[in-house]
Amino acid sequence: MKDKKTGLIQTLIGAIILVIGIVLCVNTYIVKGNKAYAFSLLVTILGIVILIAGLYRTFSKKERKPVDAKVIAQAALCAALCYVGATFIKIDIPVGTERTMFHFGNVFCVLAALLIGGEWGGLSGAIGMTISDLSTAYVTSAPKTFILKLCIGLIVGFVAHKLFHLSKEHSAKYVTVATVVSSICGMAFNIVADPVVGYFYKTYLLGVPQDLAKTLAKIGAITTSVNAVIAVIVASIIYLALRPAMKKLNMLRDL
Repeated sequence: MKDKKTGLIQTLIGAIILVIGIVLCVNTYIVKGNKAYAFSLLVTILGIVILIAGLYRTFSKKERKPVDAKVIAQAALCAALCYVGATFIKIDIPVGTERTMFHFGNVFCVLAALLIGGEWGGLSGAIGMTISDLSTAYVTSAPKTFILKLCIGLIVGFVAHKLFHLSKEHSAKYVTVATVVSSICGMAFNIVADPVVGYFYKTYLLGVPQDLAKTLAKIGAITTSVNAVIAVIVASIIYLALRPAMKKLNMLRDL
């Protein structure tokens, strides 16, 4: 009963934030492409996420288990690493008035999903890299970043823990294959989704000219592919190195 009451409050808060976001979008659309419009889109997305979470909590018949403090701490650490990877370990590539970049943010998003599951891993990547966008010249990309990084985490987590059951006991070879395949699935999605979503997002929501948006999408496809290869290799190496020690210390989440 208490959980449903909390869910109703969360649903109400989500609905209010969503309405505020929509109102802000309408009021800033006329000058689309600026920071205010990007912030309004982000507020709208956050409202939708909170609303869906509240509805799920309200109508779900499953008993909710308290979240382990270790998971929250690990998620916060991964979010911080995603922020550092996207903000400081990067190479910017100017394209006209816009820009794209090579970065290490995806490495820690994939690693988070492997370590703590798709939901927490996706949120870590989404929050960490969205904050990075909001605090740098990529502020108008923040809403797109939030959605895509969340999806990366969910996909990697689903393949790793729902299909391969990676957190269970397996042979070293099985763990290696499962880790690499899971990472590839998440990054394969990003290689396709990032330039495609980026094109429509910049053209129809931010008002970027179509020719420039196409150029950005083509260059973005290259940088995204390079970022994907780096993420698969580095995240897999780090996870395989951390896994035995974390399992020994009982810090590896059982999913």
